[in-house]
Amino acid sequence: MRSTEPGHGGPAGARPASSPPGLREAASGYWHRRGLPTEPAQVAVAPDASLLLLAVLAAAGDGEGRPGGGSVLLPHPCPSWYAPQARLLGRTVHTVPVPAECGGLPDPFALLETVRRVRSAGDEPRVLVLSVADEVTGTAAPPELLHEVCEAAVAEGLLLVSDETWRDTTHDAHRTVLVSPAEMLAPTGQDAQVVVLADLGRPASPSGEAGVGIARFPSAGRGRRLGERVHELLTALRPALSGTAAAAAAGALTESAGLRDRRSAQAHATGRLARALHCAVTEAGALCRPPSLGRYVYADLDRFRPRLAARGITDAPRLEAALVGALGPYAEGGHRFGDHPRELRVRLTTDLLTTTPAATAPHAGAAPGGSRAGPVPGGSRAGPVAGRDGPADLTTGGRPPSGGSGGGPAPGAGAGPASGAGPASGAGPAARRGRTAAAAESLAGELPDAAESLAQVQSVLADLTDGSPQ
Repeated sequence: MRSTEPGHGGPAGARPASSPPGLREAASGYWHRRGLPTEPAQVAVAPDASLLLLAVLAAAGDGEGRPGGGSVLLPHPCPSWYAPQARLLGRTVHTVPVPAECGGLPDPFALLETVRRVRSAGDEPRVLVLSVADEVTGTAAPPELLHEVCEAAVAEGLLLVSDETWRDTTHDAHRTVLVSPAEMLAPTGQDAQVVVLADLGRPASPSGEAGVGIARFPSAGRGRRLGERVHELLTALRPALSGTAAAAAAGALTESAGLRDRRSAQAHATGRLARALHCAVTEAGALCRPPSLGRYVYADLDRFRPRLAARGITDAPRLEAALVGALGPYAEGGHRFGDHPRELRVRLTTDLLTTTPAATAPHAGAAPGGSRAGPVPGGSRAGPVAGRDGPADLTTGGRPPSGGSGGGPAPGAGAGPASGAGPASGAGPAARRGRTAAAAESLAGELPDAAESLAQVQSVLADLTDGSPQ
């Protein structure tokens, strides 16, 4: 692939046939309303965001006066579709643990330490992929923490790829502040190192299937040159995007008043379910960050390892199998999202609470550690992520145990679980049971099946953990 010089082919290079002008204009307006002034020439479109990420990573490894493609940094856990794009290009993936406060972005101290270690081993990290609205944990990145990560990434010369697919799923827009790295770095002119991605299909699809993907590139500097190369790649690949799909995407990006109202109402309803599910999980004694967006919660049951091991549950795949057998295909082990398989972490979806309990009853013959009982929402299995020796640990501020993952703990970086993340938050068992009972009661009138399913979740988790680490 040849490097495109600034100014070649117009403001953003050649236009692929798959980027209808109306869709690029709609995407420009979408980002403008979110504090990111954007011209249509800065927009690229593809059938899904994973193809755009693949093109961005390919382009980022081309030219810029540095040999080789460079490696890719990912937070862990992270969505299962990030790492495969890097591996398709033969890039090494290094993962960095997330902080205690949220998922979606690396702990800033661990990020700097990981970069140092990777470079000392002779590799060159070039791209950091993050998400300010994290699909996996259902959390939003606090602006002050995001600022630290952005500062560290810019200082190390990393290209930031910000996946903002789930930013419009916040349960309460008045209480959750979301800032894009592109917006945060714009005042200093450093936003030339930020590419923004979004997939219009994943939040709307119960199974997390991809839809039309859009990308925003900076208007100048390194980011503009990157955008030109991405457009060249898409022109060569000519990914198919039907006129119907393009028109539907443009309509969604235009955001009529009715669409905004429906989206807000749906997010609010999902938030009630997510909070109820969080209460049930933490009442069982698991660690779990309070959800503020999306439809998932991410629970850590490692403190129950002795009891779970007695049942044959010694890793995430077996924990997933046990929960799928008991509840249906609504649980995914943390190994699918880049956490180490031995860590007892699992993602649960609120879809569990909107399904008739009879449909989620235990499958005949299901047993802990057994085979999968059905399909898992969200796509294919994404095994352990390469480039990491150990998992993150919520009980040590999201950092790996001694001798673990690249990055490791850094001086001053230790932080306990976020407030409300689990039983350590100060509320006793009775108070936690009261919160879950109140959540179930509030759901009973409008969604009786949800209240019954919530009781089933409580029963299953209580049976697995017995409320005691021993």
